Amino acid sequence: MFTHKDIQFRTIFVINGIQERHLRVSNGELLLEEKTEDGEKTKTLTKIPFQKILALFIVGHITVTTPLIEKCKKYGVALTVMKPNLRPVFYWSDSAEANYLLRERQHQMDKEDLTIAKVIIGNKIQNQILALEQTRKKDEQTLSALQKCQTLLPLVSSCTQYSELMGIEGAASKAYFAAFFQMQNWKTRRPRVKCDAINATLDIGYTILFHYIECFLRMYGFDLYVGVFHRLWFKRKSLVCDLMEPFRCIIEKSVRTAFNRKQFCEKDFEIKKGEFWLKREKNLIYQKVFFDALIPYKNDVFRYVQTYYRCFMQRKSATQYPSFLI
Repeated sequence: MFTHKDIQFRTIFVINGIQERHLRVSNGELLLEEKTEDGEKTKTLTKIPFQKILALFIVGHITVTTPLIEKCKKYGVALTVMKPNLRPVFYWSDSAEANYLLRERQHQMDKEDLTIAKVIIGNKIQNQILALEQTRKKDEQTLSALQKCQTLLPLVSSCTQYSELMGIEGAASKAYFAAFFQMQNWKTRRPRVKCDAINATLDIGYTILFHYIECFLRMYGFDLYVGVFHRLWFKRKSLVCDLMEPFRCIIEKSVRTAFNRKQFCEKDFEIKKGEFWLKREKNLIYQKVFFDALIPYKNDVFRYVQTYYRCFMQRKSATQYPSFLI
């Protein structure tokens, strides 16, 4: 398990493997190389000491070698490989999978216990309120959404039914999104459907956030499929879905800002079978915006997951569970 010092001095690196590039390990460093224009030689684009790497996100088609995995294991580096459209295809980490006491406690937890789930959803709505306030807009839709979220927030703690908690979370999110993205002609949130440029961009950002949170959870050996709000579902890492909820506002703020500044626009996408897909040449631009937004919060994410782990293992009260405020 990593310490605060590791998180402070190590970082996440994103490597573009879409072009004809490859990774090589040499003298304890990770080298990113590509062929010269004549195709006869290779040149080194960058060198990264493994001691400075917290996680590697590789986008594109690339060869993962045994020496690379050996070094990742030695230095505790999480490795994520994604296709050019940012769809993850491989994840490797030498995580604390031997932490059987943690996993035993996860599986023993009452599936109807909403104690932790209410903390997470309450924290999410808090950040939605803060995000709306930080827009400094005083129009009727924003003020109405603020009032709606502020009215729903106190109801979270008194929930007794799962369906009730889902209803509160859904109602708050509906009002929040409509007001927060009103300048982008917001219609509705439809996850993974890619019905418009905003929804498709949010999906890209959430995917990056998902794997970012997953890196930290794996450090402690959690069973990622056992959540507290999101229920068990085939191949869904429900716990990652849970703990990313309070941090979603980071992605949403970066998306709103990027569209307002014209960094992102609808022309960056091509429509295939009625779905919006990001053009390949725009991948790195979008990745950079999201990683630039997330990296400053790496200490906050680490402390959140660490505190969550300690509270869960020690069966502490809901009031002691972590909270992240944007």
